[in-house]
Amino acid sequence: MKKPNDQSNSSSRNGSTHFKKRSHKKLWTFIIIVLILLTAGLIYLYNAYNSAEKTFDKTFQAGDTHKLRNVSSVINQDKPFSVLLLGTDTGALGRDDTGRTDTMMVVTVNPKKENISITSIPRDTKVTVPGDSQPYEKINAAYTIGGASSAVQTVQNLLNVPIDFYAIVNMGGLEKMVDAVGGVEVNPPLTFKYGNANVVKGQKVTLNGKQALDYSRMRHEDPTGDYGRQKRQREVLQKLVLKAMKITSLPRYKEILSSLDGNLKTDITFNDMISMRSRYGDATHHIKSDTLQGEDATIDGIDYQVAPESELLRVSNYIRKNLNLSTLSSISATQSTTDDNGSGTDGSTDTTGSDTTGTGTDTTGTGTYNGTSY
Repeated sequence: MKKPNDQSNSSSRNGSTHFKKRSHKKLWTFIIIVLILLTAGLIYLYNAYNSAEKTFDKTFQAGDTHKLRNVSSVINQDKPFSVLLLGTDTGALGRDDTGRTDTMMVVTVNPKKENISITSIPRDTKVTVPGDSQPYEKINAAYTIGGASSAVQTVQNLLNVPIDFYAIVNMGGLEKMVDAVGGVEVNPPLTFKYGNANVVKGQKVTLNGKQALDYSRMRHEDPTGDYGRQKRQREVLQKLVLKAMKITSLPRYKEILSSLDGNLKTDITFNDMISMRSRYGDATHHIKSDTLQGEDATIDGIDYQVAPESELLRVSNYIRKNLNLSTLSSISATQSTTDDNGSGTDGSTDTTGSDTTGTGTDTTGTGTYNGTSY
């Protein structure tokens, strides 16, 4: 015969066993759910990585650009780097007609300062294009004359700064890119209606792809002409980059990658892109912009924008400061050929040199150009 306390103990033991079974069941259910989520996440990221790699393999275009420094070393040492962004408007980049680059921007990325700078170059800027038979051209013709390598060399000569990479973006593809990230919000500097864009000054609005493309294309109704268009292009680009970098854009990765296919060509390798994302991601916290301000000039019946020496020096040092390079006290010989009395030399020699003492923080360099170490 069981004693009362035996019954109580038995009940207690049974209750305890029942509780443990339920606890174990809940615990294993939780673990299984976590494992499923982790596995799904890994599969998702693996597919995203492979999709990205396949897409960027198509966008890679080695080219034969003359690099002023070892760009792999720059990335590996977490140093600031530069990209020449070229915007064409000729349809798919695979077409035979090269077209002109109506958009030219020098983008610098500085991880320590956590900022990105975007410097626009007016498409009508008077320059000497290396290897060209003409003494001078508009800078947007450089890409037509010799492709990306010619455009890079011309910008390096004009601004006396190293261009580490280039990226050619079909502006028609901008429409797809904007749609892929769900649109971009802009703050119009003026009221205008152009194509699909219908905006009011000071009233923030989210634009879809077609609207953003027309918003960044309009030029003739802008009182500041091409300079106003450059400002709006930089605005759209900034918002596009910032939105694409947000974690909320991850589920849209397929649309984003699809928008790049056929609309982007660059000499940045996929591995470099991965390194840039991990090493330089925080640089998107601050984006600032500038422009090379030229003066109206008509030469042989053709309208140009001629950048004064003081402006060339200002912009050169602005970009160099963002790259942690030494500042200069005077412009180089290749830069001086852009004035009205330029001799039209191809920039292959430099007899004046530059001030390399500077005040920059990076004076070791990995090469020399125009008498300046990089």
